[in-house]
Amino acid sequence: MTTSSSSAPTSDEKPADAERIAKRMARAGLCSRRDAERWIEAGRVKVNGKLLTTPAHTVTPRDRIEVDDKLLGGPERTRLWLLNKRSGLVTTNKDPEGRTTIFERLPDDLPRVLSVGRLDINTEGLLLLTNDGGLARVLELPTTGWLRRYRVRAHGQTTQEELDKLADGIAVDGVLYGAIEAELERQQGTNVWLTFAMREGKNREVKNVLSALGLEVNRLIRISYGPFQLGDLASGEVQEVRGRMLRQQLGAKLISASGADFDAPLAATAPKNNPVGEKIEKARPNKRGTNTPRKADPLERLTTQKPTQKPGTKPSDGRGRGAKDKSSNKPGNKQGGRGADRRR
Repeated sequence: MTTSSSSAPTSDEKPADAERIAKRMARAGLCSRRDAERWIEAGRVKVNGKLLTTPAHTVTPRDRIEVDDKLLGGPERTRLWLLNKRSGLVTTNKDPEGRTTIFERLPDDLPRVLSVGRLDINTEGLLLLTNDGGLARVLELPTTGWLRRYRVRAHGQTTQEELDKLADGIAVDGVLYGAIEAELERQQGTNVWLTFAMREGKNREVKNVLSALGLEVNRLIRISYGPFQLGDLASGEVQEVRGRMLRQQLGAKLISASGADFDAPLAATAPKNNPVGEKIEKARPNKRGTNTPRKADPLERLTTQKPTQKPGTKPSDGRGRGAKDKSSNKPGNKQGGRGADRRR
């Protein structure tokens, strides 16, 4: 096995603190492991002054790593944020079509973050952000077993009986979609409001499935991702899930699988430790030219059926934002889930 040290030990003398270069880059919050491998193959990464040509390379904390000729910092403490994504933003670092991305609208004092999965440009609601590429990757995997829940407004009519058939899965244009929990909330004029919950993340799953039922989706809001709830987080706002609560929600198994580090120091560019429940808002110019925080869109209040508890209090039903969803990992329950969440 190749190592970065000039006096490289043999493979059976691998240092206890050695790790793959891609994992090291992800733990520093720079990118995902997959992106790190692509960057290495593109010739953007050096270790101890030598250009890497393969990601099959291990490093230790004593090695000097450069990405695009910039020194890579040490591992950062694993952190996670909840974002209420606005419609019209794309979930990518740089859009080839020049459309505005979610990262361009994040608070300036937020450290470098990655999104956990993606939401389509017109999809709103809960999107998880983290500075840990390893955690982002694990939370996207189907094996996580987390449910993604959405509120959907669609043009057309349907019945609960028709929606119940989705519990057995459905094939649309040759694509097989797994079990879906769907509930008819109400008819509103020519539209219906539905709740959709699924354990996989195929591309545009909600829209494709409902299209097969003769419904045209015109609004899609994600309201939960595993144990994490959108709650009353206003459109465009970001809120951090703090250490102890985050560890409880992830659990020992996911923490181990992702290599999450809750003991590393905070990044130098990290924002102040806002208390749980304090929101981080990005200011925007108002009509008078001054900066004021964005106000919540009244329509966003439709994203929750029940008001959440005040910060610091225990939700009465155990489902407040960031609160543990006890049923989240039980198959067939409406609060868990699985699958890499891609554009829907």
